[in-house]
Amino acid sequence: MAVGEIDPVAATEAAEGLERPPSGLWRPWTRAIDRAIGAVVEPIAAVILVVEVAILASGVFSRYVLHNAIVWTDELATILFLWLAMLGAVIAYRRREHMRLTALYRRRPARQQQIFDAIAAFVVAAFAIELMPASYRFLLQETIDLTPALNIPRSYVVAAIIVALILILIMSLLRLIDADPKISVPVVGVAIVISVIAVLLHPFLAPLGNFNLVLFFVVLVGALITIGVPIGFAFGFATLSYLALTTTVPLNTVVGRMDEGVSNLVLLAVPLFVLLGLLMEIAGIASRLVNAIAALIGHVRGGLGIVLLGAMYLVSGISGSKAADMAAIAPVLFPEMERRGQKRAEMISLLSASGAMSETIPPSLVLIIIGSVTGVSIAALFTAGLLPAAICALTLVFVVLWRSKDDKVELAARPSLPAIVKAIVIAIPGLLLPLVIRAFVLGGVATATEVSTVGIIYTILVGVLIYREFPLSRIYPCLRETCALTGAIMLIIATATSMGWSLTQSGFAQQLADSLKAAPGGAAGFMALSIVLFTVLGSVLEGIPAMVLFGPLLFPIAKQFGVNDVHYAIVAIIAMGIGLFAPPLGVGYYGACAIGKASPDEAAIRVIPYLGAVLLGLILIAYVPWLSTGFLGKQPGQ
Repeated sequence: MAVGEIDPVAATEAAEGLERPPSGLWRPWTRAIDRAIGAVVEPIAAVILVVEVAILASGVFSRYVLHNAIVWTDELATILFLWLAMLGAVIAYRRREHMRLTALYRRRPARQQQIFDAIAAFVVAAFAIELMPASYRFLLQETIDLTPALNIPRSYVVAAIIVALILILIMSLLRLIDADPKISVPVVGVAIVISVIAVLLHPFLAPLGNFNLVLFFVVLVGALITIGVPIGFAFGFATLSYLALTTTVPLNTVVGRMDEGVSNLVLLAVPLFVLLGLLMEIAGIASRLVNAIAALIGHVRGGLGIVLLGAMYLVSGISGSKAADMAAIAPVLFPEMERRGQKRAEMISLLSASGAMSETIPPSLVLIIIGSVTGVSIAALFTAGLLPAAICALTLVFVVLWRSKDDKVELAARPSLPAIVKAIVIAIPGLLLPLVIRAFVLGGVATATEVSTVGIIYTILVGVLIYREFPLSRIYPCLRETCALTGAIMLIIATATSMGWSLTQSGFAQQLADSLKAAPGGAAGFMALSIVLFTVLGSVLEGIPAMVLFGPLLFPIAKQFGVNDVHYAIVAIIAMGIGLFAPPLGVGYYGACAIGKASPDEAAIRVIPYLGAVLLGLILIAYVPWLSTGFLGKQPGQ
């Protein structure tokens, strides 16, 4: 994924020592209700996550060791996953951790930020109110539908959506009540008036045809995202408004699309790999990998920058979460880099570019999601992503060497050969983890989803038995953080799936296909347009929602141009990564600044040559397909 996992505003406030409640609520009684919701929802979601790990691990064990597959494990895991996703969305909303664009929000005075917050709370409340009756109708439809293996009514599964909507509605109303009445009352009043006018305009909107797509999915979505409304809620609100005001499509269709969007067992790899990354950090694997690389080359000019790139490459191959990667590496390297004369803004620039570089390293969350929404083999994507990331890393090495002229290498102690060997030996268990993950997937022992449980068990054993570094007190926060991130990602996938369905039904997909087919330059021109498009989408929407929304539309067009789908996926992911970490809009850039405790304004110029190097690597990868597909053999299924 991507780094939309961190709310840069909240992270910056925390870095500056500001004590802000996770929910943003200040009144004692509103905070009490909010805490009560958290006290109930967070433990339940954490237990579901642990049960998911146990279910998938038992499935692998019974199938591969006992040679007696348990037929209901995948079904139960899928049922629980919808509950995990919906409760996670509640946790993420409560903790202000839904992905959102903060470039404009950060630069506004406090009064305007409060206005934006009130508008966002109203949009979330309106989304929940609009969707609840449709969810109830969809639930009644599903009461007669039983799951194949367990014979559980599907209504028990869909109930997760209604429960989440009720809790999110309560929390959004609490935020409006908690806000300054001089702000919240006018905002709600104006919003209600606009809503009434929109309903009255229904007879005039319907005949406008595809102009409504611009009105709702460009103007409305763009405006909501710009002022900081969480992306998932902006997608959902715009889709519901479009269907309600311009079509006769029943809104319970949206609920069905949302259910379909997240009821994919492949997506269960998202929370499990996030959890793996967090456990890897508390088990001491990440720090030992960094120390091993630093022992080898940290003492040479520019060496610590190269260490950062190498660490991002290795750690990304384990955690799947760019935010977790950066949070694990920056605190280890930045103090020494600063001691050697590196400016904080320069370090942040390299950290941001390394995040863009490492987006294709398995088990990247974006790789998993792009495979699930486009049907591309995830095992093939895991194989294809390594060399392109290495090429982009190599281009960054040249920039690091060029920019490190003032590196005070005389302050670096050159480790002895025994110290180097010791650091490498200590890091071997961590170095083996990516190999174990890859061997289990390519050997057909476990799917891309199940293999994450193998990594989790391996990490726990390494932390407990080898490194003796696995504090139990940090496990529950890891589970809670994983649930929140899962909810944030899955809500985007759910609402983007319904939004994409609306675009397809309107004929937009075919119009887009026809326009791109007419682009000059054939396959080369199409690839150039795709790089520009995905870079912009990565900057404006963030990688995951952009891929969920546009992947199913663009991949069939790429096939018509004869572009290999795996190659196209790698190009799209790196392009989105560049946009994601590019100022002034890229939310990943602000996440890196928050982690590194640097001003975004200071690093904005310095990041350009680093991202330019990644772009050069991307152009090479785009026009030399072998770099993505050269190592693809016959891949096992997902």
